[in-house]
Amino acid sequence: LLVLLIVASRPAGAMPVLDQGDLSIDYRIEKPPEANRDLTSRFGGPEIALLEKLNRADAKHLQRLAQLVVPSAWRSELEHSPFPSTYTAASATPKLLIVDQPSQAFAAYEYGQQVYWGPVSSGRQAKPTPSGIYHLNWRARSRTSTLSGEWRLNWYFNFHNTRGLAFHEFDLPGFPQSHACVRLLSRDAEWVYKWGQSWTLDSKGQLSTPGTPVVILGSYAFGSPAPWQSTEYWARKIALPDVLPGQQQR
Repeated sequence: LLVLLIVASRPAGAMPVLDQGDLSIDYRIEKPPEANRDLTSRFGGPEIALLEKLNRADAKHLQRLAQLVVPSAWRSELEHSPFPSTYTAASATPKLLIVDQPSQAFAAYEYGQQVYWGPVSSGRQAKPTPSGIYHLNWRARSRTSTLSGEWRLNWYFNFHNTRGLAFHEFDLPGFPQSHACVRLLSRDAEWVYKWGQSWTLDSKGQLSTPGTPVVILGSYAFGSPAPWQSTEYWARKIALPDVLPGQQQR
């Protein structure tokens, strides 16, 4: 068992704590023995749900990871977010989605206050997700992938109409694996689908009002260790741009 201890302060403005003890959170990085591969024998449903977010992998793939990020205190998911709870540059923006590709995580803000976060699996090395600023365009409850008729993409919300890129539910293996879309956990994809604002078009089908802005930051360091499996990562929050990037024209 390899144990690394990290202390992170409780972010200001976060949801109420569930554990009323010490407000700091210790994280340990475990290399579980083969006998402990069945996580349901060690953790309950809400705990596994949080482990999915901390480790950027859905429950099916959690069992296969070589090591796990595990908190010593199980609090609200928002309190474990790697993003800052307040983003001053977005204080005048009603809704904003940010994807940090190096961290393989996203956050939702309302007037600069974080309201939600979760893990992602962005584009694989051969099909990277493009960084930049986009908008949520149109959505579909379920859609068949253009790459394979066997792939059902639930809670689909397009953000790049020309290339057909979207947020949607699909496997999260713990690393970037998509064909440039942004994969989400099922519950997170449903949340974004219901929370986000789509575009509005005029009678001629031209853009009238853009949807919720989406900022995709950086690129993933393929070939390097996952940053969330390090002490340095959990010791500080993700650094967001000091100035919100200008909105890109479609």
